[in-house]
Amino acid sequence: MPRSAPKKCSYVGCRKLVSDGSGRCEDHARPAWVKRTEVTKRITGRRLQKLRADLFAREPLCAECKRAGRVTPATQRDHIIPLCEGGADDETNEQGLCDPCHETKSLAEAQRSRYPSRK
Repeated sequence: MPRSAPKKCSYVGCRKLVSDGSGRCEDHARPAWVKRTEVTKRITGRRLQKLRADLFAREPLCAECKRAGRVTPATQRDHIIPLCEGGADDETNEQGLCDPCHETKSLAEAQRSRYPSRK
C-alpha cells in the first residue's frame, strides 16, 4: 500500500515534515497521557450516605441561599473546594446546596477547569 506524502508538523510555526502519522515532529511531540495522582479519591457507598445524612442533619438549609437571605432545603452534598483543585473529601470541605445553586457552582467550576486563564 502506498504511503501518504509527508505533512508539516502541526505545532504552530514549525515547518518540519512528518511522515509517521503522529502529526508532530520529534521536537514537538505531545507528552504521553499520565493519570494525575494528586486528585483526592472520592468517598462512596455507605460512608458517603452517612456523611450526607450527618451534613443535612447539622445544616438542613442551602448555604448559598442562606447567604442570600433565602430559606431553601439542601439536597446536594457539595465540596467547597473541588476535589480536582485539591480539596479534601471530609467534613471540613463540605456544604449543603439546593439543586439550582449546586448546578450554578458546578458550571462555574467546569468553566474554570476548561479556561484556567479566565479565573
